[in-house]
Amino acid sequence: MDRTTDGIIEDLLRRHAPQVLGALVRRYGHFDPAEDSVQEALIAAAEQWPQDGVPDNPRGWLIRVASRRLTDRLRSDEARRRREETAAALTPADAFVAPPPGEGPSGMGRAPSEDDTLTLLFLCCHPALSPAAQIALTLRAVGGLTTAEIARAHLVPEATMAQRISRAKRTVRGTQFRRPDAQDLDQRLGAALQVLYLIFNEGYTATAGPDLHRTDLAREAIRLTRAVRRLLPHEGRVTGLLALMVLTEARTPARTGPDGELIPLDEQDRALWDRTAIAEGTALAEEALARGPAGDYQLQAAVAALHDEAERAEDTDWPQILALYDLLVRRTPDPAAALGRAVAVAMVHGPRAGLAAVDALTGTVERRYRLDAVRGHLLERAGEPHAARAAYRAAADGTLSEPEARYLRMRADRLDP
Repeated sequence: MDRTTDGIIEDLLRRHAPQVLGALVRRYGHFDPAEDSVQEALIAAAEQWPQDGVPDNPRGWLIRVASRRLTDRLRSDEARRRREETAAALTPADAFVAPPPGEGPSGMGRAPSEDDTLTLLFLCCHPALSPAAQIALTLRAVGGLTTAEIARAHLVPEATMAQRISRAKRTVRGTQFRRPDAQDLDQRLGAALQVLYLIFNEGYTATAGPDLHRTDLAREAIRLTRAVRRLLPHEGRVTGLLALMVLTEARTPARTGPDGELIPLDEQDRALWDRTAIAEGTALAEEALARGPAGDYQLQAAVAALHDEAERAEDTDWPQILALYDLLVRRTPDPAAALGRAVAVAMVHGPRAGLAAVDALTGTVERRYRLDAVRGHLLERAGEPHAARAAYRAAADGTLSEPEARYLRMRADRLDP
């Protein structure tokens, strides 16, 4: 098989993996052995499909193989064997077959596999888990990334990440596999969206390492958010988050130069931006805002849309962006939003006003180097090259991202007398 076919198979396996895992966990209730069985089924598919061809029902094939492997595991214990046989006898033979469109469970018009994907996402974002554990488990179980891929994304040894994921699975062991009830849905959905947002941010601007952009993480976050939106099409927060991701990712082709060097937003060649993605993201942002009330993701998406709609940097509607940031910081004490507002203040009222806003944030921004980077930029605009150079160098020393560090040092060197 050629690389195109191999890529199609890889995409199929990644897309169906969480659906298959969700189906097995829903039926058997054993997360660890279910995941092991799914992995074995994926390996079998990767070996057989290139030779035999992709089956007409790839998801059904994977579920059958994974169920067989899991059944073998469970039957090693007599009590589990009896329980499994009882469950199988009580389960309709077509329980794992997707119904025709519009005939999903509970009148929701959704296939059980898609519903399982969302349920699995909620399970991975269990409130008993730390944010780091939620991200790792989501990438593993829902995103289909290997432990090695997740470890590389977080710049930790594979063994360390394996332990983190194992602890997370132990924490959620015994949790009933079902969608949160109405009382818990808002909190659990908020946690799930925050995890997807963090995954996207890490992919769009890596916090450490040689690359500015980790395409696999950013695209995976967008794919998963699209899946959530298919299941919750009228939820404004989901639509807003997807709009924000799509609008932000649309700038990727212009963010780096030929040698991987960082190019800031105001210096990017906007002809390289993905106009199709911008049109989609803008429509999503308008839809999310129309649903109201405007939440954090909807407001951030509106800011991104204003940036993307400007044909030139000087055409950016900074007063409107500042107004949106004012709404955003009143809603949430997010230091990143406050820093974005400080930049907008500088663009509307001048660098001195922006510097005052930045100084007010000292001690509140977790990644101090971002504060120093913005301060350096504003000091340079204010005509203070010596102070700007010091700020740029402090920011370069504080970041673990090699492209960001090179860019910041370049800005500092340019100001040398």
